[in-house]
Amino acid sequence: MNHAIRVHDYGGPEALVWDEVPLPAPKPGEALVRHTAVGLNYIDVYFRTGLYKAPSLPATIGMEGAGVVEAVGEGVTNVSPGDRVAYATAPIGAYAEARTIKADRLVKVPAGVTDEQAAAMMLQGMTACFLLTRTYKVQRGQTILLHAAAGGVGLIMVQWAKHLGCTVIGCVGSEAKAELVRTHGADHVVVGTETLPARVKEITGGAMLPVVYDSVGRDTFVTSLDCLAPFGMMVSFGNASGPVSIADLGILAAKGSLYLTRPTLATYTAKREDLEACAAALFDVVAKGAVKINVNQRFALKDAAEAHRTLEARKTTGSTILLP
Repeated sequence: MNHAIRVHDYGGPEALVWDEVPLPAPKPGEALVRHTAVGLNYIDVYFRTGLYKAPSLPATIGMEGAGVVEAVGEGVTNVSPGDRVAYATAPIGAYAEARTIKADRLVKVPAGVTDEQAAAMMLQGMTACFLLTRTYKVQRGQTILLHAAAGGVGLIMVQWAKHLGCTVIGCVGSEAKAELVRTHGADHVVVGTETLPARVKEITGGAMLPVVYDSVGRDTFVTSLDCLAPFGMMVSFGNASGPVSIADLGILAAKGSLYLTRPTLATYTAKREDLEACAAALFDVVAKGAVKINVNQRFALKDAAEAHRTLEARKTTGSTILLP
């Protein structure tokens, strides 16, 4: 027997339905993975609501999971039955007790990492990796700004950026979250965005910032631009408050010949060698203790609707996993 959380019609958390589904057999190039833990990420909300469209409905959502390989299809050589593996990539389908996935999207989980850690960190951790080391390669001594710093990606980025020698400003929504971000190494924490550009000016002595990482979206976009130095990079990698719409690209010129990018993990790990390098870098900083993975919320997979309500209410910190 196999169960999955599926979306039959786009909508609120109530659109998540616990269905019995067939247990798939792996096709050539695929592996059948029995999940032990599934990651919860804000992109799952986008697929549930229809902001991001599934290939067809009903659809099993979810981008990230960890588990054990049960079977492999013809031609698969990188994993074998019994291997502990994890992934964080398209296509959607992680909200299931078991699923098939292209084997070249899987990485083996090292002995020092638990299944819960792997499920909690692959998407968020590899996102942190490419944002800090490729989208904008931060340098030792730079001051950077992270929005939603108490979230899953945020807490990993705070720690990783400090490991790379940055001064980190974290923006959060409450004093409780501020304290959490401080305990993870942030040098400065700002609650709310009303005074953010002024605080950044004060912290940097008027120099402002080379880069802002913003996963909030619509509500913080312009404020983020106002925190950048001339030629600064605005990295918009999420839409928690709604999608960003730019009516006039001239705003980038007016605010200092700024750069703007909207990167995705799928693009940065599309090549197998890039996926392996990113996963290896993540496993390395976790093994060294430079980045600690905080699984602060656990829900049964069948209770995914409640997990989504909690996530959208911004009541989560760190990482959240769903347990089949």
